[in-house]
Amino acid sequence: MIESSNKTKTFALIGAAGYIAPRHMRAIKDVGGQLVAAMDPNDSVGIIDSYFPDAAFFTEFERFDRHLEKLKREGTGVDFVVICSPNYLHDAHIRFGLRLGANVICEKPMVLNSWNIQPLIDLEQESIGKIYNILQLRLHPSIISLRERIDRSNTTEPYKVKLQYITSRGKWYHYSWKGDHAKSGGLLSNIGIHFFDMLLWVFGGLLDAKVSYQDDQRVGGTISLERAEVEWDLSICSDDLPVLVQSRGVKTFRSIDINGVELEFSDGFTDLHTQSYEKILEGQGYGVEDVISSIELVNKLKN
Repeated sequence: MIESSNKTKTFALIGAAGYIAPRHMRAIKDVGGQLVAAMDPNDSVGIIDSYFPDAAFFTEFERFDRHLEKLKREGTGVDFVVICSPNYLHDAHIRFGLRLGANVICEKPMVLNSWNIQPLIDLEQESIGKIYNILQLRLHPSIISLRERIDRSNTTEPYKVKLQYITSRGKWYHYSWKGDHAKSGGLLSNIGIHFFDMLLWVFGGLLDAKVSYQDDQRVGGTISLERAEVEWDLSICSDDLPVLVQSRGVKTFRSIDINGVELEFSDGFTDLHTQSYEKILEGQGYGVEDVISSIELVNKLKN
């Protein structure tokens, strides 16, 4: 639980040059917080000027660490450490934040392997801070409405679900850490984790899961859940976008077909990070226990 206080909440951010960092900067600003320090080994971080131009910035983790430790000793340590670093570094940076005495807000996936979860639970129990994960699809109005409809349903037959997610990525993707499976976990961890969490949240626990095909740009398969049989397809190839979507110049397509009825939810994502932050500050954010099932599902698919 985050203690209620009129004091402005302070934040430090790891991974300021990354794709998702601006959404976190905007969310921090939207909730009235203050970004006091940011770190990234790359210095292409001019976006900071749009939100917090006075934030200290570091390209070396050691100096970032020293700065935050100094603030802690002066009695002005940060309230939150926000993690937007490459996936394979998440658990290390979570531990760093907890040892500072801060709460942690981590992008998905919280960890790449399910066996990394229990050590974080143990450390959180020993710490004054709490770990939060961004599970923004659980806040999307269409997904909330779907879950409520499924919960009200009396049918005993599993729903037939088809999930398709296409998010175009250029050649750079394969040359970055995201194209390195050891660092990103591949498409299953880097992209699929968002939707696997949502499916589990809506349709219940995992019964079985299989991968049908996989290459550097696409992966697909089947998942059996308590209340659904799911066929899923993920792609980062723009050629897979529906023709109508391509004609509009849109680069992302999200669709769920449930018993033949399509739920298209490509829109409505603009402020979900802000909503996530609001819930965290209210003490209602999603913690480690909420990510266990999706991490275990990804591990099953990988193996």
